[in-house]
Amino acid sequence: MEGLLAFITAVCGRIQVVSDLFWNFPTNFEAYANIPILGNFSLAIILLIGSGIYFSVRLRFIQIRKFKHGIEVLKKSKAKTGISPLASFFLSTAMRVGPGNILGVTGAVSVGGPGALLWMWISAFFGMATAFVESTLSQIFKEKKDDEYIGGMAFYGRRLLGNSAIVGVILSLMYIIYAILCFPAQGFNTVSAMGQIAGIISGHELPTTHAVYWIGFVIVIIATCAVSFGGTRKISKVTDVLVPVMAIVYVLTVIVLIIINFSRIPWFFYAVFTEAFKPEAVFGGAFGIALMQGVKRGLMSNEAGQGTITMPAAASDAAHPCDQGCVQAIGVFLDTIVICTLTGFVVIMGRVWLTDDGAAWFELGKLPKFLASAAELTPGTGFNNAVTLLISLCFGLFAFTCLLGFMSFSEICANRISRSRLFINIIRFIDIAVICFGMLTSIVGLDLGALWDLSDFANILIAYCNIPLLYIGFNYVKKAEEQFEANDGSSFNSKTVGLDLPVWDEKSNSK
Repeated sequence: MEGLLAFITAVCGRIQVVSDLFWNFPTNFEAYANIPILGNFSLAIILLIGSGIYFSVRLRFIQIRKFKHGIEVLKKSKAKTGISPLASFFLSTAMRVGPGNILGVTGAVSVGGPGALLWMWISAFFGMATAFVESTLSQIFKEKKDDEYIGGMAFYGRRLLGNSAIVGVILSLMYIIYAILCFPAQGFNTVSAMGQIAGIISGHELPTTHAVYWIGFVIVIIATCAVSFGGTRKISKVTDVLVPVMAIVYVLTVIVLIIINFSRIPWFFYAVFTEAFKPEAVFGGAFGIALMQGVKRGLMSNEAGQGTITMPAAASDAAHPCDQGCVQAIGVFLDTIVICTLTGFVVIMGRVWLTDDGAAWFELGKLPKFLASAAELTPGTGFNNAVTLLISLCFGLFAFTCLLGFMSFSEICANRISRSRLFINIIRFIDIAVICFGMLTSIVGLDLGALWDLSDFANILIAYCNIPLLYIGFNYVKKAEEQFEANDGSSFNSKTVGLDLPVWDEKSNSK
C-alpha cells in the first residue's frame, strides 16, 4: 500500500510541475520576472483578470447595472422546456460552491497570506463579467433535445469555429478530462466529511479505516449513480433542495461566529488590505504570491472563465440569452464575495496561522484543519460541537453536489462525441472508478494536497481552452446585449446576431 501511495504522490507531483508551468509562465523566466510590476503577473493572471476587465468595460460594467435584474430573473420559477432560471442557478451553484470554498480559501491564505482574499474579491468582481459572457454565449447557441435544452462550451465552440464536428468532440473531451481530474478530490472530500460527522457524533476521532468510511463509500457511489444517470431535470430536483440548505446553513453558521467575534472585524479587514501588497515573510513575502494564490483559488471556487458552468446555464428556459448571463454573474458574487469571504473570516480571525506551527497547520489536507480555526472562534463553549457538525455537513454537501454536476455534464459531453451506448457506459465507468479512487485515497490516509494538484491543472487547462472562445464570440454577445438593453419589445432570434439559431427562432415564433 505504501508503494501505491508513493506512486500516486509521484504522479501528482509530475502533474503539479506542468500545472505550475501553465500558471506561472512567464514569471518563471528571470528576464520577465525582473520587469517592474509586470513581472508579478503571469499569463494566466493577465488572461483571467484582464479578460474580466475587458468584458466589464465593453459591457459598461453590466455586472453592477443588471445585478438587480438578475435577481428578478431568479424569481421566475416556471419553464416550458428544460429547467427554470432558478433551477439552473441552483444547478450551477451546486458545481460552483464546493469544497474549494473552504479548503481553497484556507490554502490561499496559507500560501499568500490574508491579502490573497482581496485578490479573490478583485478576480471575482471582474469574473462576474466573464461569467456573463460565457453564459450568454451558451444560451445563444444552445440546442433542444427532447424536452431539455443542452449547450455549453463544446456547443458554442463548435459554432464559433466553423461548425466543425471535430472541434465539438475535442472540447467535449476536454470537459470530460477536466471532470476526471477533479473527481478524486471531490470523492475524497465527500467521504472525509462523512467520517468527520460520525466522529463528532461519537465523541472521538475515528480512524479512516473505520467501517463508517466504508459505509460512506458505498452510500456516495449509489446516490451519485442513482441521481446522475437521471438527466439534468432529475439532478436539478436534487440540487433545488440541497443547494439552498447547504448555502443557508453555512452562511448562518459563520455569521453567528462573526457576531460572537464582532470585535475582531476591524483587524480582519486590516489584515486583508495590508497583506495584499506587503505579505509577511512567513507567507512567501512576495506580492506575486498573494496575487497568484488569490486568482488561482478564486478561479477554482467561482469557475468564471472556465466554461464549466456553461452547461447548466444553457439548460435554462431563459426569456433572453442575457437573462442567464445576469444570473450567472450573481452566482460568482454568491460564491466568492459572500461564501469565500465568510470562510476567510473564520480562517484569518481564528489566528491559528499566527502560531509557530501555523504553516504546518495550513497545509492543504483534511477538513479538521479548517475546523480548528472555527474552534478558536468558539473556545470553551458547548456551541463548538454544533458549529463543527454543521460545517462538516455543509462541506460534505458541497462535495456531493459537485460530484453530481460533474457526472451529469460529463455524460452530456460524451453524448456530444458519440450516442453509442457502449461509449456512454465506458465514460460512466471511468467516472465512477475515479470517484472511487478519490474516496479510497481518503480511507488509506493519503493527504489531499496531492489530489489538489490535479484540480489546479484541470482548472487552468480548461480556462486556456475557453477564454479564447469568449473573445471570438464576444461580437455575438455584444449584439445580444445591445438588443437586451434596448428593451424595445422585439424578440431575440437569428436576425439579432446574423446566425441561424433554431431554438430562438422557435421561441420567437411561439410568442
